[in-house]
Amino acid sequence: MSVIDRIRGRPDLGIDDEAGALLRAEALSVSFGSGPVLSAVDLEITPGDMIGVVGPSGSGKSTLLKALLGTIRPTEGRVVRRPGTTIGFVPQVERIDWNFPVTVAECVGMARASGLRTPWISRSERAEITAVLDRLGLDGLGGRHIRDLSGGQQQRVFIARALFTGSAVIFLDEPTSGLDVRTRHEVLHLLGDLNAEGLTILLSTHDLNGIATHLPTIVCLNREVVGAGPPEAVLTPEILERTYGSPMQILEHGGMRVVVDAGPDASVIPITRRASGQ
Repeated sequence: MSVIDRIRGRPDLGIDDEAGALLRAEALSVSFGSGPVLSAVDLEITPGDMIGVVGPSGSGKSTLLKALLGTIRPTEGRVVRRPGTTIGFVPQVERIDWNFPVTVAECVGMARASGLRTPWISRSERAEITAVLDRLGLDGLGGRHIRDLSGGQQQRVFIARALFTGSAVIFLDEPTSGLDVRTRHEVLHLLGDLNAEGLTILLSTHDLNGIATHLPTIVCLNREVVGAGPPEAVLTPEILERTYGSPMQILEHGGMRVVVDAGPDASVIPITRRASGQ
């Protein structure tokens, strides 16, 4: 039994794959005082999905996640959630107060708490916290203050916190932001492993570098859905230019297809997914 199943207290996720979407946005639009942030977005999340929402800063990625969570009310359209579907949320680490006096174990345990005091963590819950920390490579760090961790470890703590809610789905807002290249790939590998164990994942990112090797489904967003599907179908010059507002080219290089940003900050982005086990 995986740690995800153990936390849920049952041998499987209890989800009927034939029952359709866990969560669905239908013609979802959100506007603030400055104007529309999202326009007529359609998106479906089904059991076992691992979806990356990509787009430039200000494209509406975080707003989409919050609207799907229900913390932002849509201006038009609606969000339909399958009854009983719960969602764990991993916020942007830049928005977290790392000086808050809490240990790693207490931070994870707060996912089930109604207050900030520690007595609500039972003995059985402590065992579950230890199990999820071990699964995420944080064994032995439960008593450490969260500010004393590396950036990658801090991100894993909040993934552990989301898992500890027992949710069937987790959302992650810019989970690789501020991390170095190696740590970004480690976090994405971890999410891929959790997805393989049955967790449904939706994440946002503005960083195309390397995501196509990790995410089976990509949604390109710039206020509206510009393209959605597997990387090889979505990461095309036309879709990327509409998404990022910069000319793009697809080149063949060393047997790998790459995207070249032809703008002032030129970059080369591999889009050929690695074979299983590589």
